[in-house]
Amino acid sequence: MSGLARYFHHLGCVVCGYDKTSTELTGELQHEGIPVVFDDSADWIPSSFHTPDENTLIIFTPAVPKDSVILNFFKNSGFELFKRSQVLGIISRGMFTVAVAGTHGKTTTSTMIAHILKASGNDCSAFLGGISTNYHTNVLYGKNNVVVVEADEYDRSFLTLHPDIAVITSMDADHLDIYGDHGHLEESFRLFASQIKPGGKLIHKKGLPLNTGFTYAVEADADASAHNVRIENGDFYFDFSNGTTTIADIRLGIPGTHNVENAVAAIEAALLLDIPADSVKDALGSFAGVKRRFEYIVKNDHQIYIDDYAHHPEELKACIRSVKKLYPGKKLTTIFQPHLYTRTRDFADGFAEALDMVDELLLLDIYPARELPIEGVSADMLLERMKLENKRKTGKKEVIEIVRNEKPELLLTVGAGDIDQLVQPLKHILQDV
Repeated sequence: MSGLARYFHHLGCVVCGYDKTSTELTGELQHEGIPVVFDDSADWIPSSFHTPDENTLIIFTPAVPKDSVILNFFKNSGFELFKRSQVLGIISRGMFTVAVAGTHGKTTTSTMIAHILKASGNDCSAFLGGISTNYHTNVLYGKNNVVVVEADEYDRSFLTLHPDIAVITSMDADHLDIYGDHGHLEESFRLFASQIKPGGKLIHKKGLPLNTGFTYAVEADADASAHNVRIENGDFYFDFSNGTTTIADIRLGIPGTHNVENAVAAIEAALLLDIPADSVKDALGSFAGVKRRFEYIVKNDHQIYIDDYAHHPEELKACIRSVKKLYPGKKLTTIFQPHLYTRTRDFADGFAEALDMVDELLLLDIYPARELPIEGVSADMLLERMKLENKRKTGKKEVIEIVRNEKPELLLTVGAGDIDQLVQPLKHILQDV
């Protein structure tokens, strides 16, 4: 949503917005001249937005609760409301579109592809689901006809897109409050794949239930794969091969085996765009990642602090494995904030299994986002399912004091709610050690 706000502001439109909580990102939007309010009241809506006309566009995300006062003001006033995905579909219509979908991995992969295009001098526009560390924004403005978009499966949003190149990184069960079961989610991804333009290409992770397309994997037999994955001086290196192109000794600018996998997909997409192999290799070495995707907040001789957006059991497992692989001799203290009551309910055993991989767990309450509480679903439910002994439930203020007192040598914060509000306070504590 903030990417679209920046895009239309860039075009000279008057842009205003609402969000549930104030964050570093909303602060940046305000600094850029985009008013943002945090009180769900129609009193804040400027008079110029009171009457529907062809020059006024109202965009909403399904994450906004259906009983939102502001949302219903526009509905009751006769406005036609557009989902974020619909607007992306309109903007990308007529452009050469690279769309990246997946229940996890899509933000990093789409940002990698956009960076490869930019860094190689080929250029592109891009609408990303996270803040690129290289460009300090989630929207890029290109001078050509190529656009990279993150395709969101929530609420079947990605079905508004008709890409030339589509990447599907994962199809794990998620958003079951929308889809009902895993089968319907998979069917939605197959529909997305079927919307590729004639002559277009599908790239997907090997093992996904798709009958067509170009497969990729890490240390496995696939159409494109990474081999010889290794850590040298704290950096991940690997070799790439797709049967026609081989690229040796690629240094990835961000850590994690799961990011090596994302990089294989990004390389294949870049090669389909005729970007030279040497340019692809150089770009991946300079790729600085995405904010809140395995982001180093503190990294010194005494303390390591990493922040990550992981909010699904498989994402948690991938993140925790990568941290432990990088720092096998350190005790891993993890602060986790569950996201959504329905997701916590649907994947409680998976969350417990993932969190049992850490050495110490500080568990926050569930971040509800658009949802109302569900009886019997709570953070305590996860603790009860876990085998780990060193675990406790805590509040945000308390967790700051715990970190201040214990000064963990290896700290990981994970979650998709407002846990990011802890990042700066924890950073200041650990930097002062």
